[in-house]
Formats: sequence, structure tokens, C-alpha cells
Amino acid sequence: MLREATVEPRQEILRTAARLFQQQGYDATSMNDVAAALKLSKGGLYHHFQSKDEILFHIMSHAMDITEERVINVVRRIDGASLAGAEERLRTLIRLHIQVVISPEDREITVMLHENHPLPPALRRKINGRKKDYVHFVENLVADIQRKRAIPSSVTPRAAAFALVGMINWIYQWYKPDGTLTGDALVQQYTDIFFHGAVG
Repeated sequence: MLREATVEPRQEILRTAARLFQQQGYDATSMNDVAAALKLSKGGLYHHFQSKDEILFHIMSHAMDITEERVINVVRRIDGASLAGAEERLRTLIRLHIQVVISPEDREITVMLHENHPLPPALRRKINGRKKDYVHFVENLVADIQRKRAIPSSVTPRAAAFALVGMINWIYQWYKPDGTLTGDALVQQYTDIFFHGAVG
């Protein structure tokens, strides 16, 4: 049964669906699978969500909410008026973005990174719009550092932003929590790669 006393039913459905989509893949997971995992009737599931597409959209929306709350909002609170402050904002973004991607609790992030293609066009545009906003946020951080350093760079802020976001988002494909590369080491190495190349 749903743990209604502690978790809102829709959130429990989304959490369970995210786990199944991550483990089995979106295409291989049916509404029946989600209902069975929750010990719900299929009708009970459809009471909350009309389709698997709607579930996927809400999982991805939640993933973007997580990114906004744990990355963007934290970075915005850092004073970037000085060069040191501007660099600290970008270093913080790299660290927090990596932490979100490798977090075992946030399956929504993995689902969003891996399963964007099945969404219907209208829903996909909404998610892609939020993704573009994030890339634009990173682009502005890079541009701010380049302006404050006043050193010509052959790397544009836009190219740097796409490179950084893509580099971090791909981590979920190969990262092993029990592997030789720890999360802290990953943050340090990605920060070094980026700062010594894109904004150096």
C-alpha cells in the first residue's frame, strides 16, 4: 500500500516509476508494472496519472526542480562581484551538479538524462526549455569569468557551457559508487579540466 501517512500518493508513484524506469528502461516498463510495484490497481494508478508520458514528464520536471533548488539557487547566493567570487560560483556549480548526478537517491536525474526522447513533442519542449535555461545560466557564469579575467579566450561561453554540462551529465553512464574514482576526486578533476581549459 502507499504510505499515505508519510508520502503524498503522487510522489510515491513518481518515485517508484523513476526507480523502474532507471532499472528497466522507460519502454520496457508498463503502467501495470508501476501499479504492481505500488500494490495499486491499474485504475488506482490512472486516478493520479493519465498516462506513462505524464508520469515521465513529472519525473523530469522534478529533476529540474532538484537542479534549480540544489544547484542554481545555491550558486545565485554567492557574491560574484569579484573575479574570485565569480570563479567560486562556477566551482560551486560544478561540485553541486556532479553531486546531483551521482546521488543514488535522485533517480529522477538519471531518468531525465537517459529518457528524454519518448516524451510527446509538447511536453518535450517544456523540459528542453528548462534545460536550455540551465545551459544559459552556466554560459553567463563562464562569460562573467572571462570578462573579469580580461584575457582573450578562443572558447566561447556558449561552447564552454555545453561542454561542461554535457561532460557532467554523461557521468551517470559510467560512474560506479564503489569504483576507484570517488565523488570528491571527480569534482576536483572535472574542475581542473574545465578551469585549465575553457576559462584559462
